[in-house]
Amino acid sequence: MSTEWDPLTPDAVAELLAPASVRWWLSGGAALDRWLGHPIRARANIDVSVVAGDLPALVEGLPDGISAWAPDGEGVVPFADADHDADLQPILVRDDAKDAWVLQVNAEDGAPRAWVYKRDPRLTLPWDRAVIDLDGIPTGAPEVQLIWKALRPRPEDDVDKDAVLPTLSDEAKKTYETALLRIHPHSSWTIPIRSPFAPAKASWNRKSS
Repeated sequence: MSTEWDPLTPDAVAELLAPASVRWWLSGGAALDRWLGHPIRARANIDVSVVAGDLPALVEGLPDGISAWAPDGEGVVPFADADHDADLQPILVRDDAKDAWVLQVNAEDGAPRAWVYKRDPRLTLPWDRAVIDLDGIPTGAPEVQLIWKALRPRPEDDVDKDAVLPTLSDEAKKTYETALLRIHPHSSWTIPIRSPFAPAKASWNRKSS
């Protein structure tokens, strides 16, 4: 089995997942590129996210010739053969005719009314704040994508942040800065932040671990 990638475009992703009966959204670097309206840098793959409990339904909606594979130790197995009690992510989607990976699916947390940050459930956002519609494609909000990248940012993540941060609204920037200071205080990205801000329509459950 080839390990080569031939990532779909966002429009092709939307077409592929159109039959899905569950919520999904463009995430990672592809979401940041779509927010800006142009690529920030070259990317090896393309990501979407889905609530973990919706993974089976998303996979079930894939057309013939497109297969889903789940991590299993150091390799991957067909999604149907995976241990579904495990944290199955990322799921790799394959175009069998091309013998190439075309999409990565990440499992996130969420409730009916809100997205929940998987690394720290104190941070929640209403779905219409966490996932926005950009020209017909559900896309992870840019501040959320930066929060994901902030834990252990690589040099290429710094490039993404520097391109996106100046474009955020005041509300989005406050959400991003609050999350960094409270959840990822040791991130190198907190250095320019001089003082904490109150969350902007973000819910913080201080009783959560």
